[in-house]
Amino acid sequence: MTAQENLSIASSGPTLDFADVSLTLGRTTILDKVTFQVQPGSVHALVGPNGGGKSSLIKTLLGQMPHQGRLSLQWPGEPGTIGYVPQALEFDRGLPMTVDDFMAAMCQRRPAFLGLSKRYAGAIGDALERVGMQDKRKRRMGALSGGERQRVLLAQGLIPAPQLLVLDEPMSALDEAGIQVFERLLGDWRAAGITVLWIEHDLDRSGVWPIASLALTAGCCSTPRRNRP
Repeated sequence: MTAQENLSIASSGPTLDFADVSLTLGRTTILDKVTFQVQPGSVHALVGPNGGGKSSLIKTLLGQMPHQGRLSLQWPGEPGTIGYVPQALEFDRGLPMTVDDFMAAMCQRRPAFLGLSKRYAGAIGDALERVGMQDKRKRRMGALSGGERQRVLLAQGLIPAPQLLVLDEPMSALDEAGIQVFERLLGDWRAAGITVLWIEHDLDRSGVWPIASLALTAGCCSTPRRNRP
């Protein structure tokens, strides 16, 4: 079964409910009573400047930072899979790590130096094809452009097929071809009913629009807005 087929049968994603979520580190308030809701199966963007608390909110959602208030994931059935695509990949570019090696390290339990396992080889190949990186899977990660590495990060977020997908500025390094890939993925996620929380610095500049967006500035949320489909 291909990655596309896996997505098509994925159950609807969860509702995300943030109610008076606050985060304080030392004497600094990072998040101040943030309240909003992400509807199941929707693509919701959280927009704001650097230092506005966006990444801290993601870490809070993923259970990496303590918080006050209520943060809940309401699944339609059994809890599903959460996929995460980071903003960037920090690594030693001199390492002889190929795209296949990276995908193996991220997506399977078998050690990457033993190669791709049969269980995940097909899904990894399909995911790389969907982001246009199938023909570069034997290339070293350090030899890829920033946009190509970002596409690989998008691919690893598809395995296993998530019901909730968290994206941290996924367009930050994408070129025009990569933006087109991202637009196609957005359409696939919407069709599959996957809940997407998308963190972005500037939606107007990106030219790609979610269903709804919310501004986060200085740790506080503004009124949600509905965007064009």
